[in-house]
Amino acid sequence: MSQRLGDAATLRERLLRETGYVADDLIADVLFLADGLDKPLLLEGPAGVGKTELAKAAAALTGSRLLRLQCYEGLDEAKALYEWNYKKQLLRIQADDGRSWDETEANIFTEAFLLERPLLAAIRSAEPVVLLIDEVDRVEVETEALLLEVLSDFQVSIPELGTVTARQAPLVVLTSNATRDLSEALKRRCLYLHLDYPDAERERQIIELRVPDIKPALAAQAARVVHAMRALDLGKPPSISETVDWARSLVLLGVTDLDSSVITRTLPVLIKNQPDRERTTTDLDLTGTVAENRRRLRAAADRGRRRARLGAQHPGEVLLMREPALDRHLGDRHDA
Repeated sequence: MSQRLGDAATLRERLLRETGYVADDLIADVLFLADGLDKPLLLEGPAGVGKTELAKAAAALTGSRLLRLQCYEGLDEAKALYEWNYKKQLLRIQADDGRSWDETEANIFTEAFLLERPLLAAIRSAEPVVLLIDEVDRVEVETEALLLEVLSDFQVSIPELGTVTARQAPLVVLTSNATRDLSEALKRRCLYLHLDYPDAERERQIIELRVPDIKPALAAQAARVVHAMRALDLGKPPSISETVDWARSLVLLGVTDLDSSVITRTLPVLIKNQPDRERTTTDLDLTGTVAENRRRLRAAADRGRRRARLGAQHPGEVLLMREPALDRHLGDRHDA
């Protein structure tokens, strides 16, 4: 069993301190088990929740080289595993003109003509490696079968050279955006962890860690607003990296307090298509001028005070007053 990640009890703390990755106990535990059991770790969830960053953090924490196989439709063995350097082989054939084919063939199918791709490089590496197979749900079933063969025994058969077996098992992290179901055979060989968007408190921690100049109150407001946006029926909810970019934008603009006008001005950092922009503007009530928004927020506070006075005078009565939707996510910002 491998012990590259050290002590399980301190893994979460070390991920934060040494790599800046904000993990919870479940993430830390599953990562530790994947390393200790020499099992691939399959991370599934929406785009932008930190799946790839976890693999990078694991590589940084263990001092390992990160090898990344970016999956896409049409990925084949030549791009994932290995291929022969055909141009170099052709030059050698021309240089060997006059020799028998058997002699030429023996010369051109050697290590000197082999082009390693990420899977073979990870298996042949003499140093510790973290192999990231990113967006595995984008490949075809045939390529998934190739991955299955490699991940089963960490060995590859090259007809011209024989079987290549891993000197040491790499720490393998697969990510999937769940655009299709992966095969049960692949899942059986992996530990599985679903990563979702963080809650507002964890996102606040991420913002403060990645944007050290931001005020804590503003970071908390930003996290709550993004959390509210993700609760809407958006085609592309803001990712964690987009939240961090938004927080940096607020600092660059000198913002100290969020209101609807600031959010509207900076919405292009978070929302990347027009239907989502319209839905966000409508559902979070971001319309109106700055003066109108401030009057609306003050009116909401006045209604709250009147409701409190009425409740004290007439405990049995209920007063229904609608407050702006955004006000629920910005916290108590009004003067008494």
